[in-house]
Amino acid sequence: MGIKSPVDMSTEETNVDALKRPLDNGDTSGEKNGAVKLKMPEDEEEEEEREAAFTGLNKDELLRVAGTPRWVRIRWTLLILFWLGWFGMLAGSVLIILQAPRCRELPATNWWNDGPLYQIGNIQAFSNEQNLKGVEQKLDYLSQLKVRGLVIGPLHVALPNDPTSLIFEEVSPDVGTLQQFRSFLQAAHKLGISVVLDLTPNYLGSTGPWFSNISVTSVAERLKPALVFWLNEGVDGVQLDGVERVSTVVPSLWSDIRAIVQNETQEHPNKRVLIGVSERSSPEDVTSLLSSTGVDLLISKVLLSPDATARAQSIQQLYSDHNQSRLCWSLSGRSQGHLASLVGPALVKLHHLLLLTLPGTPFFNYGDEIGLMDTDTNFPSMLWDSDKDQNQTLQEKAELSTRSFFRSLSDLRGKQRSLLIGDFVLLFNSSSSLAYMRVWDQNTRFVAALNWADEDVVLQLRDTMLPPQAAVVMSTNSSFLPAESTVDLNQLQLGPGQAALLARHGIKMFCAALQCHD
Repeated sequence: MGIKSPVDMSTEETNVDALKRPLDNGDTSGEKNGAVKLKMPEDEEEEEEREAAFTGLNKDELLRVAGTPRWVRIRWTLLILFWLGWFGMLAGSVLIILQAPRCRELPATNWWNDGPLYQIGNIQAFSNEQNLKGVEQKLDYLSQLKVRGLVIGPLHVALPNDPTSLIFEEVSPDVGTLQQFRSFLQAAHKLGISVVLDLTPNYLGSTGPWFSNISVTSVAERLKPALVFWLNEGVDGVQLDGVERVSTVVPSLWSDIRAIVQNETQEHPNKRVLIGVSERSSPEDVTSLLSSTGVDLLISKVLLSPDATARAQSIQQLYSDHNQSRLCWSLSGRSQGHLASLVGPALVKLHHLLLLTLPGTPFFNYGDEIGLMDTDTNFPSMLWDSDKDQNQTLQEKAELSTRSFFRSLSDLRGKQRSLLIGDFVLLFNSSSSLAYMRVWDQNTRFVAALNWADEDVVLQLRDTMLPPQAAVVMSTNSSFLPAESTVDLNQLQLGPGQAALLARHGIKMFCAALQCHD
């Protein structure tokens, strides 16, 4: 083994040092000399995949591809499929519309068909102030009852049985002044209440109508300018008693009276109502008078028959003979007195339900909503403010209950087309009970059932338009038939003197806001 020379050892050390010394030579790559970066096979594959990844087509490439026959065919196919689908849906919609049942066209109605008419035949009896100002102060109360029209008066100057004393254009000092009437009229219109003025000439006397055959011509002549005067003041119609006689005795003058009230003008585009009052009670007479007098509404005694069968037949006949916009139902008034005195306090709510659910315009006397009774006069004082008394008597509580029932029923009538303009279908009729349905197109159907008898009655109501069961909407006796309770229409039991309004789903579906009480 040879011995290395010093030269050889020095050279070897130098080479070792050279290996240990960094060989950067200005390299700034961040890798140290001698630190070799090795690429694993996995890294190479990922790098190749990134290089081979699709980076999208540029504009020129897209244009070249879009113009190829294959893509042109695809685009046309998609476009055709889109329009075929669109036209298919359009055709389907048209077919559904054509095959669906059409909604019935609403009939032509007038403002007096929209709600009850309320008569104040004696200004002094209606308010504590005993004048027109007192009536104005009670307009909010009437608005809460959903009164649509207020029939007021007569209030003109007249001496009993003296045609020469008539001053139609002057307000009697006993009830107020013309300025008070104007203020009252303006306030009523602001609340949406129309005002009809009763201009019956001899309202304080016993001779009539319109005094005698000798005076009727002169009275009718004097009435004509008075009608123009009051209509120019803004009243919405006129009521006259004894129309059958006047229209017969002085037909030409009666035609003039009708034309003055009923003709619409540019100054008064809103239609005014002409209401006639008659003592007739048969449906044939009512039909004849509606035709011969031409009045818009006729107040008669057709509902005063004591027999329920005859009453139902009269209703059915009048409904068949006339458009219901001309029908008017009343049981009380200036000459008849108040509802409670005519039918008895126990049946007041029953007749509220009858009048407010028949096809036509319901007509009430002041105080009928609380069951006001006549005493020694047809004009008893109206009762006020009993609801504020903490120590109410049983009578006062009954009055409040009756008023609440009236208000709720009147409110319901104004919201439901079936009750406002719906068809009338008689379901059951006997000497003491009555049931009928009010129905309009796709609206809620109502059944009114009434029992005048002193004992229970069971009504069998079978009709193809009726469900087997219904819910109680309102009842005159909530202890016997509570609201929302379900009844069997094939065996509907009513208590003595009871009436009920029924519907398929009950009151919550369409009038949840109503507060109905006994």
